[in-house]
Amino acid sequence: MAQDVTFKVEGLNKMLRALEKLDGEAKQQFKAAGKQAGETVAKEARGIVPVRSGRLKESIKSSATGRGAVVRAGRAAVPYAGPIHFGWFRRRIMPKPFLYQAADRRVDEVVDQYLAQIYQVWNRNI
Repeated sequence: MAQDVTFKVEGLNKMLRALEKLDGEAKQQFKAAGKQAGETVAKEARGIVPVRSGRLKESIKSSATGRGAVVRAGRAAVPYAGPIHFGWFRRRIMPKPFLYQAADRRVDEVVDQYLAQIYQVWNRNI
């Protein structure tokens, strides 16, 4: 089962509605910023995830939409991603929240990546 990490940014929806009024190139730039931000977190997560076979590490993927980025871990062949990340106390599996830790470690970098793209769009459209 894939696990998602979500961040809520105050005012993001208002900003996205404003960006939707811009041209297609601006939307693509914002999507590219999301892809870059997601890959930044995914790369960090791959560096800190517990590794036995490497399948969990290989399952960490990022994707982006016009509204943000998503980082996932796990798939049908790697159903233990959730128990590793969140723990499974009945089975004495302690949580190792590698996705949360990766996002926490890279939050400043991700914000900077988004802001750089927003400033580019803003400067191009004024």
